Amino acid sequence: MRIVSGAFDRVHGNLLVLSQVRGQRRIPYLPEERVHELRDARIRETVSYAAETVPYYRDLFRREGIDGREITGAAELEQLPRLSRAEVQEDPDRFVSQSKLGRESIPFRTTGSTGTPVRYHHDRRSVLQNIAYAERGRHVEVRLLGRELGYTKVSLARSTGTGAAVRSLYDRMTWIPLRPRRRRVDFSQPLGAVIAEIDEAKPDIIRGYGSFVELLFRHVAANDIRMHLPRVIVYGSDTMTLEGRELIEREFGIPVVSRYNATECFQIAHFCEERRDFHVQADICHLLIVRADGTKAAPGEQGEIVLTNLVNRGSVFLNYRIGDTAALRDGRCSCGRTSPLLAELAGRVEDIVRLDDGTLVFPRSLWDIVKQHREILRYQLVQLDPGRFELRLVTAAPAQFEPLAAEIEPKVARLYGGARIETVYHEALEPGPGGKFRSVAALR
Repeated sequence: MRIVSGAFDRVHGNLLVLSQVRGQRRIPYLPEERVHELRDARIRETVSYAAETVPYYRDLFRREGIDGREITGAAELEQLPRLSRAEVQEDPDRFVSQSKLGRESIPFRTTGSTGTPVRYHHDRRSVLQNIAYAERGRHVEVRLLGRELGYTKVSLARSTGTGAAVRSLYDRMTWIPLRPRRRRVDFSQPLGAVIAEIDEAKPDIIRGYGSFVELLFRHVAANDIRMHLPRVIVYGSDTMTLEGRELIEREFGIPVVSRYNATECFQIAHFCEERRDFHVQADICHLLIVRADGTKAAPGEQGEIVLTNLVNRGSVFLNYRIGDTAALRDGRCSCGRTSPLLAELAGRVEDIVRLDDGTLVFPRSLWDIVKQHREILRYQLVQLDPGRFELRLVTAAPAQFEPLAAEIEPKVARLYGGARIETVYHEALEPGPGGKFRSVAALR
């Protein structure tokens, strides 16, 4: 019985993926007006679904006198209240649809960068559709690689977490032939063991957390280590610095591309072959940038990303403040895609330090100091008190720490308004509970 059920699930899953995959690579090139039509149709469907089946929005619309039928597109959606992470944490079940799709949806738990668990549900249909939507980003990878089939991809990842859960579902519910040979390498082991597994697998593509991939290649460069080099690197989940990308492309000759995704929304944006900005997948994920007071930011203005997943029917979040900061860029990309452009992600809201005079210090400002020293492989600034920080450094050799600390400390102190900086040597700095690494941990 299990064999029959498993075979049926795979046939059904394959049919669902194949029904969606056709034309996915063309969507980013569609005229902007056509993308807006697709987006607004999904907005109407999502809002109607939320108003009818999601307890939180049934109560909100009734209490505020909101008629979901009047929300016909992005402009009206953006007028709805912003949703915070804290509201979801308080009672995540109120955001789960009471429809059949919601009742049978799959829970995913993420700690995010703060270590505070949050639970989100994705319906099985949308999880499988993600395979089709991912073709847009995969198209960039295979064009850079130079071939469509028969390549090897190594994922530097944890054995648990959202990615592992999604991959397990794919394996149970689909059978997709002619895909790349895949190997998962646990990045929690020592760097030497990671390098040994890469040498054994000889991947054409390496994919992993941005912070870890950067650490790996900085370690290889600083210590002049010979390692099998892939032809393409793909990173996501957390950020890689611009200088880290440039180091990999300049010194190793490997193009580096990124995908922006989250547990709340599996497909948000991806790099194109130009490798400068993210192309937002606007027809399946509506995105805007807001200031601290919730008002819409102007193009080029840094602010918090607000998302609405337009395809998930498990948990529904309208105008969700995801906590990442970035800016939308005016204009079009030379690659020919018409998608909205999201400039480089600047970090998390909770990584921004607010000084006593109201000045905001973004993590990028600290990196501008650290990046001048190639010997620093990893760093982390932890705010202990409003005027006291601990700067943790991992250096290529222990003897390099003292002179580096003496040079950097006064610069960091000035950056943070004359704060007291205590610099500490570490042999290694581990990622947080969710596998993501925070270069700045501000007081909450």
